[in-house]
Formats: sequence, structure tokens, C-alpha cells
Amino acid sequence: LKIKNKNQIAPASTRLRLFSQVYGFLVLRNRVQSEPVTVLVDKWPKFRVIVCKPSYEKSDVFKDILIFASDATILEETIRIPSVIEWSRYLCIGNALLLLLLKNKNIVSSKKQVYHKAFFYSACFSLSLRFSSGFSLSSLSESHLDLVNQTWKFGKHPGTLGMIRNMIAHFPSRCVLDPEGRPVSWILTYACCAMGMLYTLPEHRGRGYAKALIGSMARTLKAQGYPVFCFVEEENAVSYHFYSEIQMCLDFTNIYLSLSTKKNTIRKC
Repeated sequence: LKIKNKNQIAPASTRLRLFSQVYGFLVLRNRVQSEPVTVLVDKWPKFRVIVCKPSYEKSDVFKDILIFASDATILEETIRIPSVIEWSRYLCIGNALLLLLLKNKNIVSSKKQVYHKAFFYSACFSLSLRFSSGFSLSSLSESHLDLVNQTWKFGKHPGTLGMIRNMIAHFPSRCVLDPEGRPVSWILTYACCAMGMLYTLPEHRGRGYAKALIGSMARTLKAQGYPVFCFVEEENAVSYHFYSEIQMCLDFTNIYLSLSTKKNTIRKC
């Protein structure tokens, strides 16, 4: 099944909301003219497994396949179908059940690449800031592409430019502009609707910009009916401390894991 419009999503909306990444992914893609995506399900609307597959080009290494399943049996059956997953590619797959299948499979992974989902309590929606004279809240534009790519932890790669360009052009973003109109802090939205790439230039840190951006983005996503969440790298103590201050709720049952079937070829996501 290829989901083509919001009318197809409606019958399964209640069930989809249990899988925030898939729900956010489908809603975003049905509201904007973005890159083509194929959505595969075993049946509709009472699906047991759902797979979201983006289109690929040779330079793409940061596009993620989203898989959610109701049990390990249907998940294993699905990932064994060659036409569903190309195991020769770098993959980021979201599903807690996947951990059950990794132990005895020819799949390698790295603990450094485990991410926990973070949901936000209502307190984060009220985060705001009165900016200094000349500073203002805005959205990113394509003219900011190189800045975002150069400062992102996993940027500076040919395959990331296209992904970030697509995020800026089609998905919600927020930034703080200085008096000259240059971004000093920003946050974007991934294709699965997770907030990410939060960054503040070193000389502008400690002024509350990051919290203000999260509050603004959270209010926007909630108002538009999107799930409000992000991912926190398991070993990133700084991020854990920051998000604890704005009352995040970690879901340790839902991980986001980068995988590869080839040794020494695991990428960070």
C-alpha cells in the first residue's frame, strides 16, 4: 500500500498515534511536497507492521527506513523480505522489538549509536524569551544551509546537504537571528517529525535561545497536530542535563539504532 492522501491515514489515525515517528512521518509527507516515500503495510487500517521507505540516490546515506511492528514474529518475517530492506545499505531503524532480533543475527551495531526517544511535558510549551534589541525569532532559509551543515555533529558530508536542504524547505524550523539577520541558534524537524539539529553558536550560548526555540517549535508542532518529541543520544550527558531542565520524559522502550551488515561500516545517525 502506498499512502497517497490524508483520507487514507484517517481510518488508522488512532493506532498510528501509538507510533509517533510513523505518524509524524506520514502527516508531514501528506502536508508538504517533499521527496517520494513508499509506505508498506500488511493490511489496512488494522496493520501489524508498517514500513516507511524513502527514495534513494547514490549519495544518500542519512535517509532512514522506519519500521514498527506489533510483535517480533511479524517483524522478523518483514525484514527477511529482500524487497523491503536492502541490508547492504546503511540503515537507521526504529523499533524496540528489533533488539530481540539482533543477538543471533549477522548484524553489527554500536552502543554509541543508540538513541532514546524523549517526549515533552506541558511545561516545555510555555518556554519563551524576551530577546535583546535587534534579535528576533524566525525560520531558516536555504541561505543558511551551509551554516547548519558545517555545525551539525554528523554534517560536512556530501550526503547531508540534500537532506538538510529538504528539511529547511519543507519541514518546520526555528532560528534566532542577530541584528544583521544571521542565525545564531536554530532547530529543525526531521522527516519523522522529531525535533533535531539544535545548535547555538558558542559566543551566543547561555542566553536561553535553545529553550526558547524548543518552546516555539513545540507549540507549532502541537498546534498543527504533530507529535512533539526528539531523540537523545544515550551517552550525551550534556543533552540529558539540558532536556531534564525542560522536563522531558524518556521512553527507554523505543530505540533508534544505526545498523550495518558489514563490519567497520557503521555510521552514526
